[in-house]
Amino acid sequence: MRDFEKPGRSPVYAAEAAVATSHPASTLAAIETLRAGGNAVDAAIAAVAVQCVVDPLMTGIGGDCFALYLPAGASVPIALDGSGRSPAAADDAWYREHGVAIAPASPHAVTVPGAVAAWARLAADHGTRPLADLLQPAIRFAEEGFPVQPRVAWDWARNVARVAGDPHAAATYLIDGRAPAVGTVMRMEKLAATLRRIAADGPRGFYDGPVAQDLVARLRELGGLHTLEDFAAAAPDFVTPVSTNYRGYDVYECPPPGQGLAALMMLNVLKPFDVAGLSDLDRVHLFAEVCKQGYHHRDALFGDPSLQAIPVEHLLSDAWQASAHGAIDMARAQAPVLYPEIATERAHTDTVYLCVVDRDGNAISLINSVFQGFGSGIVGPESGVLLHNRGLSFRVEPGHPNTIGPAKRPMHTIIPGLLMRDGRAVAPFGVMGGHYQAMGHVELLTGLIDRGLDPQEALDAPRSFAYDGILELEGGLAELSAGLKDRGHDAVPAPLPLGGGQVIWIDHASGTLTAGSDPRKDGSALGY
Repeated sequence: MRDFEKPGRSPVYAAEAAVATSHPASTLAAIETLRAGGNAVDAAIAAVAVQCVVDPLMTGIGGDCFALYLPAGASVPIALDGSGRSPAAADDAWYREHGVAIAPASPHAVTVPGAVAAWARLAADHGTRPLADLLQPAIRFAEEGFPVQPRVAWDWARNVARVAGDPHAAATYLIDGRAPAVGTVMRMEKLAATLRRIAADGPRGFYDGPVAQDLVARLRELGGLHTLEDFAAAAPDFVTPVSTNYRGYDVYECPPPGQGLAALMMLNVLKPFDVAGLSDLDRVHLFAEVCKQGYHHRDALFGDPSLQAIPVEHLLSDAWQASAHGAIDMARAQAPVLYPEIATERAHTDTVYLCVVDRDGNAISLINSVFQGFGSGIVGPESGVLLHNRGLSFRVEPGHPNTIGPAKRPMHTIIPGLLMRDGRAVAPFGVMGGHYQAMGHVELLTGLIDRGLDPQEALDAPRSFAYDGILELEGGLAELSAGLKDRGHDAVPAPLPLGGGQVIWIDHASGTLTAGSDPRKDGSALGY
């Protein structure tokens, strides 16, 4: 139990249902949906739609979505890949011939958004309320306005440059060229009209007709290769989740192109170690070494599994685990094995994650993203839709699994997670934060399982992330810097908080739910 004389959050205990999101309006929308008789899927869609309005630099209907859903009584979660594909004309040879780079604010970084199609599919197959009803809270916030929360305002101000360069984005998101201050009431009438169109016409209201025409025209005006046919072809896929067993718990993730597989790989490497018995210095060092192994294999091998084989079984095998484990020296930082260092400048990008458990025991873990802050910064002039820049993950590298190609999904950083034991749900969980997310899953789960932290304590714990040759440390781990440097790490203060997560723990013995929401965000956990 926490010290009540110190600042902090208590975990939320509930008897029937619980919600955890990174924005208070999103959490409340989910609770209201549950109280009105909706199930976990209904509540999650209502919540994420609200967040697409009130936290626009982190997520939006112009982004992508993944979900893991476990209906009450089911023994394996349902995984939905709601990521979008590149234009049919996007071939790596074209980019090389024309010398075109996939830049963050470029139309070439925009894949066809998959979120709306994913929500519609979830609602139709597993919800109890029409999509139109679930979008009403989001429509109300877009039309009537919403006050900007503190973390949202801080992120908004940091990302002004992304929207300042697009006249339609600047008109939507800036006030006299500046980000709104905390508490400023913002309205988005064009986005509200688009949401109303989707409510009336379903996903076709986004992928066909005026909205699609508006978005394709803007992308083509900027040099993009998108067509109306690309938008019309958008569809999510139910896929088979991947999993591993860690200390008696079954950890489920969505398969590639998401990076959830990397989280499972790292958990496997940790199995021989007594994580609970390690000092803070040893634990951060070990996490850094495990992280390097997992991420190098991710960067070398992950891509769209519908277009090339991803060696999932090998990467979850005892042989791979032994190889990666053998490369770890607890006294000294080591270079990753098997694959060369692949540099990137695309860390800590922007996403929202939420989870819901309802009165019947249905559990959903859902994540929605525009990738970087304000995505591509490209906004449809008539629709008010901000487009993500998920295609920035693509490479222009012939033969690489993640090289750009026609109608192809890029490697994805956003990953919902679900924990089970003995065939029953234990916890929907997730940690947003770009590339950090796979490591975030490892840090969160080891906090819950190995260190015995409650959900809020596990989310509060200081974080570290070793990627691209740098070991970033949050402030709570600053005192370890000298010791880590002595072991060969390039340890530096994390320039931003590392991620932000939510988790709901299900105690079947007591019948209670324990929920936590990350203090690095504005959100909250609620239950009843």
